[in-house]
Amino acid sequence: MIDLFESFSSAQAHTMFPLTRNKTHYLTPTPKKSTLLSLILSSTMSSSSDSDHRPLREIPGSYGLPFFGPIIDRHNYFYHEGRDKFFASRISRHSSTVIRTNMPPGPFISSDPRVIALLDGASFPVLFDNNKVEKFNVLDGTFMPSTKFTGGFRVCAYLDTTEPNHELIKDFFLQALARRKDSFLPLFRNCLRESFAEIEDQLSKKTEAGFNDVFSHASFNFMFRLFCDNRDPSHTNLASKGPKLVDTWLLFQLAPLATLGLPKIFNYVEDILIRTLPFPACLTKSGYNTLYEAFRTHATTLLNEAEKLGLDRNEACHNVVFTAGFNAYGGLKNQFPVLLKWVGLAGDKLHADLASEVRGVVSAEGGVTLNALEKMPLVKSVVYEVMRIEPVVPYQYGRAREDMVVRSHDASFEVKKGEMLFGYQPFATKDPRIFEDAEVFVARRFVGEGEKMLKHVLWSNGKETEEASVSNKQCAGKNLVVVLCRLLLVDFFLRYDTFQFEFKQSGFGPSITIKSLTKASTLF
Repeated sequence: MIDLFESFSSAQAHTMFPLTRNKTHYLTPTPKKSTLLSLILSSTMSSSSDSDHRPLREIPGSYGLPFFGPIIDRHNYFYHEGRDKFFASRISRHSSTVIRTNMPPGPFISSDPRVIALLDGASFPVLFDNNKVEKFNVLDGTFMPSTKFTGGFRVCAYLDTTEPNHELIKDFFLQALARRKDSFLPLFRNCLRESFAEIEDQLSKKTEAGFNDVFSHASFNFMFRLFCDNRDPSHTNLASKGPKLVDTWLLFQLAPLATLGLPKIFNYVEDILIRTLPFPACLTKSGYNTLYEAFRTHATTLLNEAEKLGLDRNEACHNVVFTAGFNAYGGLKNQFPVLLKWVGLAGDKLHADLASEVRGVVSAEGGVTLNALEKMPLVKSVVYEVMRIEPVVPYQYGRAREDMVVRSHDASFEVKKGEMLFGYQPFATKDPRIFEDAEVFVARRFVGEGEKMLKHVLWSNGKETEEASVSNKQCAGKNLVVVLCRLLLVDFFLRYDTFQFEFKQSGFGPSITIKSLTKASTLF
């Protein structure tokens, strides 16, 4: 549902953020001195509003010397500058938000690390135009893990929209989710009850609770039960090993895109170990086979549906494992901590407002229903704002199908057929030319008239105002992910008034530690 490779990206490891109050009196991280806002604004060359007459400009930037250029860029990206500064410094240097650069992993894993980077909200959406951009084997960027990780099949996420199997497999998942829509709420609310009980139990014993581990299990349990006729994975051959098996399987595929945040003296050792040669699939074969057998045995209804559509059962099962493990579990286990981090940083005022809205609507509607969720504008806006300010899918790739022109806010750029386009989503969704206070978390940003700005929320490999279909690469579970995030907030604020937490930011996303939970003081 959410493509995962994003979560293995570089970030400033183990950073704690100071807090400040914004206009809405919600706590948000203090912007750094050299902000993204000032850097992008400094790149502005004109204020032309005529989208068809932006001056044609040669794409600035350099790939450097063969072999050495990509390695230098890789070291700057992971170890010397960090992800955001890597891109922001190049925007400033070239006075352009469309630039040429190299992207990891580079030699020897990637045969061609050269990309054209799209670093604003005007140029980024071309990556969603399937008439102009090809998505053949570009899920993970400039390299592709061996198909031995997925049973020898190129699963749907690696297929281009023009390939016949893409339409067939995407239709299978769209239909599968549609058939199971009535089970989304009761199934996930059951997982939430178990998760909150576990967190409360940890707090009673240790005065703190690890949110990430608990909700990693919740994410896996939900997806397994959804696809396997509500079968509890702990009652299968997986026992409680499911999340760890998926984590290991993902790590060996995506290690070249990761940094572990080790002390600086180990940077180059890490670089050589994980970015010289790809890890062989045999290292995870046993664990992957265990996952495959669990789904093959217990997802019988789902696999029967695949066969009726004309899919080979074996190929369908490998696609199910990938979707449940890589896309859905891998995305949700990162999305939920990001959601809690920003809600936590916003402070008591937002918590009180959310609790009031949630309890009022649930009382009026007589329970938690999809209709009730639609009547909670603040909950909806908070979820969208989190997805805007920190999208868990920061990267998009696509290869130009033909010679074309890409437009930023201020200029036009010629792209040749076959060139790789790369979009860095956090710069697109925090573009100050599109959003006011773009780097500030504004909980009510998408309430009322603000809903018009949802077309600029791009987390799902498409615009939030558009829907997934067999003819595009937008996340098949886009609407499900939004519902699950809303449900997490709804059930949380039905139970609790507020909470205290700590977090550490790393290349794997925020690690959340719950320090206290204040039980709900009002009835509903």
